Amino acid sequence: MRTAFIDTTTALLDEDPRTALVLADISASQFAPVGRRHPDRVLNVGIREQLMIGVAGGLALTGLRPIAHSYATFLVDRAYEQIKLDLEHQGVGAVLVSIGASYDGSAEGRTHQSPGDVALFDSLGDGWTVRVPGHPDEVRTLLRDAATSDDPIYLRLSEQRNTDAYPDAARLRVLRRGGANAPLVVAVGPMLDPTVAATEGMDVTVAYTHTPRPFDTRGLRALAATDVVLVEPYLAGTSSAVVSRTLADVPHRLLALGVGQTDLRRYGDPADHARWHGLDADGLRRSISAFLGSLGG
Repeated sequence: MRTAFIDTTTALLDEDPRTALVLADISASQFAPVGRRHPDRVLNVGIREQLMIGVAGGLALTGLRPIAHSYATFLVDRAYEQIKLDLEHQGVGAVLVSIGASYDGSAEGRTHQSPGDVALFDSLGDGWTVRVPGHPDEVRTLLRDAATSDDPIYLRLSEQRNTDAYPDAARLRVLRRGGANAPLVVAVGPMLDPTVAATEGMDVTVAYTHTPRPFDTRGLRALAATDVVLVEPYLAGTSSAVVSRTLADVPHRLLALGVGQTDLRRYGDPADHARWHGLDADGLRRSISAFLGSLGG
């Protein structure tokens, strides 16, 4: 996904004089060639993530479409106040593109982990669009769409990826349909493949989206029966409030799966963290089966 982002952004900088890029050292070497071609629109502010967001806000005020990029924990957690003030409060948009996801950088320790990033955007209100692609081909489409807009957009990239791409999955896309009144399992971004594997043989409807904000509430109401399972690649329960509000008049049960709130204080690799948080196929199957009250169907 990172390669798809770099290639697509490079092309946008060459094609569209409105596109600008603001970096804080991360990926600076990969963007050096296009930076030499467009030095007025490719800016590296050094290891100053708060300044990166401030510069992006200033560029947006001039009519440019800035893309700001770093690890999620630096781009969102560290620079949250600047996102709130220099973008949200000023009423301007930018495309914030993160790498690292929840624990892709687990070998670097807690400093490179950001499971709470999407929840932070929720605290800003409902103006932000959050895209969580599950495949590099979705990155290309979503980034080009974002570049043509003036809206505030967060694009969350990951090293984990699904086998297939579904660029049109802004709304819930049904990939496996269960029987009448079957439980609904919603997989977000790169959680699709492990979710499909985990629910093999179960009578459930599996739907996918790469756009948790705004959540496809109309699709949710059309698909939800009595049981809903959310499988998200960030903090567990991040979308619970959205589901509960949408189904407030519908009797239902909700299981929200995602990254746990407890700091594991471990390194390991991303596969280790997925297993520890119960987000691998085996862990998801255990949780979903226990919630539905039956194993395998």
